[in-house]
Amino acid sequence: MRSPRIRELRHAVTLLAAATLTLTACGSGGGETGGDGKVTLTYRLWDDQQKVGYDKVMAAFEKANPNIDVKIELLPYDEYWTKLTADAVAGTAPDVFWMTPSQFPEFVTKGVLADMSPLKLDATKFHPTVVGSFTYQDKLYGVPKDWGIVGLLYNKDLFKKAGVEMPASLTWKPDGSGTFLETARKLTVDAAGKHPEDAGFDPAKVKTYGFASWNHYQTQWMNWVNSNGGKLLDKPFGKYTFNDDASVQALRFGVDLVNKYHVAPPATQTNPPTGKVTDMFKAGEVAMFPANNALLPYVAPEANFEVGVALMPEGPAGRAVNLNGLSEAVYAKSRHPQEAMKLAAYLATEEPQKLMAADGYIFPALNGLTQGYVDYWQKTKQIDVSPFVEESKGTTFPLPVTTGFTGFETKLNQIFNEMYLGKLDPKQAADQAVTEGNATVK
Repeated sequence: MRSPRIRELRHAVTLLAAATLTLTACGSGGGETGGDGKVTLTYRLWDDQQKVGYDKVMAAFEKANPNIDVKIELLPYDEYWTKLTADAVAGTAPDVFWMTPSQFPEFVTKGVLADMSPLKLDATKFHPTVVGSFTYQDKLYGVPKDWGIVGLLYNKDLFKKAGVEMPASLTWKPDGSGTFLETARKLTVDAAGKHPEDAGFDPAKVKTYGFASWNHYQTQWMNWVNSNGGKLLDKPFGKYTFNDDASVQALRFGVDLVNKYHVAPPATQTNPPTGKVTDMFKAGEVAMFPANNALLPYVAPEANFEVGVALMPEGPAGRAVNLNGLSEAVYAKSRHPQEAMKLAAYLATEEPQKLMAADGYIFPALNGLTQGYVDYWQKTKQIDVSPFVEESKGTTFPLPVTTGFTGFETKLNQIFNEMYLGKLDPKQAADQAVTEGNATVK
């Protein structure tokens, strides 16, 4: 779930949108048939850590299906979408591959993805946000694989040093009231040991920030918007709407944490694409850091402090948290559609999803299997990740599921970079972004 390099993603989306997919009736896919009559399916992913788990998963599948071999292709995320797009255009896409909500609209509307209806999956057995993320015209076009959710990582050592306890529930309102900002202020200290509310506090010489507020849509402002009653889209595959009053209030709050309240690092240090917020958290310079649980394997091993996990702050409309799910997509023109569907059906079952959870890779999309992931992190890293699970049972939302998002992402970041720098008013930024975004929706 790591963020892509925007330039390459834009190239991929442009290529897919411009090309006419002149695929043959049977397709040419990535699968092969050997001289021994065995079918070889190509399965593509991007996560090197999960690849270790999938080696076990595919070995179990092959044992139960001796006539099928599965070749796993591992590509860096930076290259994954560019190559998948080129392969789809050429008619040589892998038989089964990972799909994300933000990329889904571009591929499903161009006939690249197979309809999962033949599998007769019971959608109620999977997390509803993941199911909704891969539904198009009332049909499911991907087997729900897993989900990651945004939670609040925090530095327990900094809390102890400041004599602050993490509240059972952090709350916020656009006017700055609530336990969240109060807590962030107590954890923000300048070089002279002063807090933001103290006389003589120097925002230019902050030693430790209470919170990381920055221009990152998945873990930051989209959560503020939804928990303040705003909406990102009017409907799936619809238009952007985050320039309404509730959304603008939420955007302003996120910026105020930086420029007004001074409890978060300046945007000059954090704005993408060269932001250093993760490094600042690992270095002990930020006390509270919203992050998807998928970042834990990259943060926990390098942190020289005790990492805690808490619920995201609750806004005026309640707690609303981004839940980003993945699906196992089948290439619509696979040379071996029956075998590809058989693999997809297996990946929807308890055995593989439970294995991936027990080894600490993912929260399974299949309901009732989260405990394995929780147990892994408690046993191996002494980190209680149960707050992620609690959040998943509440109000969750996906990244915008509409055409053009990946192409719009660059412009969105440019506009909101200016907003976080204080060079653009949140209302102006939201209006401009919504106008630019809706121009890309087809």
